[in-house]
Amino acid sequence: MATATRKPATAQEELLSAEFMTRLDRLELLSRKIFAGRMKGERRSKRKGESVEFADYRNYVVGDDLRFLDWNIYARLERLLIKLFMEEEDLNVTVLFDCSRSMDWGDPHKGLYVKRVAAALAYIGLVNYDRVSLYGYSDRLSHEMRGVRGRRLVSQVIRFLEAIPMEGQSNFGEVARRFATRHKGKGVVVVLSDFMDKGGFAAGLRYLLGLNLDLYAVQVLSPDEIDPPLTGDLKLVDVEDEDVAEVTISRPLLTKYKAMLQAYCTELKDYCTQRGITYLFTSTRVPFDTLVLGYLRQRGLIR
Repeated sequence: MATATRKPATAQEELLSAEFMTRLDRLELLSRKIFAGRMKGERRSKRKGESVEFADYRNYVVGDDLRFLDWNIYARLERLLIKLFMEEEDLNVTVLFDCSRSMDWGDPHKGLYVKRVAAALAYIGLVNYDRVSLYGYSDRLSHEMRGVRGRRLVSQVIRFLEAIPMEGQSNFGEVARRFATRHKGKGVVVVLSDFMDKGGFAAGLRYLLGLNLDLYAVQVLSPDEIDPPLTGDLKLVDVEDEDVAEVTISRPLLTKYKAMLQAYCTELKDYCTQRGITYLFTSTRVPFDTLVLGYLRQRGLIR
């Protein structure tokens, strides 16, 4: 993304306030698909398993585990019945967030915004004992925290997010390819990015689609990117690869820029919608808590 001047990185700010975390305590993350993880979590599936919560009986058949015979029923009715129990679900929640140099921009700051959203989603997952994974990426998966569970790890997750710098050139296609080769199991994956990648978005999203996940793409732009306050003769420098372009900013050029940006965002939205990916666009002018408590709830990620 080209910019006239490089704005300094925003000073470190609190990612989640104590008051906001209290509001998040009442929420949980949802998956639209039924799946089971490797460990037992706190969600109930529609299938029957061997948990502690009794669900129903069925007739004994040869080969069933005799430990689950109900001998009291047999004593009364002389029927061999197997006890069935509700099996618990384990929800895997992954947040892939862009920490390339193009995110080190804007007022409000894009990088801080996506960190706050990532922190909120991670917090909701941790307090519900989901398995949470966080990946910061530029041209590679440069920062990872994988498979953490439980409220006691909230402060560790916050520190992890706070320490990540916004640097490097984005290569979403390569990042998604590497993620796809390593990711096992099903679950929810949320991608937080401006999606301003010279390689485009399609290749990366195709890799993620192949994993049969509940996939969310949240595009985050700053107000200055949506409506640039630029005029006159300028030298524009790409913040990621330092490509230079000298241009004269006029009203017709700004109109063309806005039309091209709108077309690009619409293309991304249409691509996602046609393939079952939940797409959400936001400006950093929208308070991040509104995005989490409002828009993401409306889209079915949070309840």
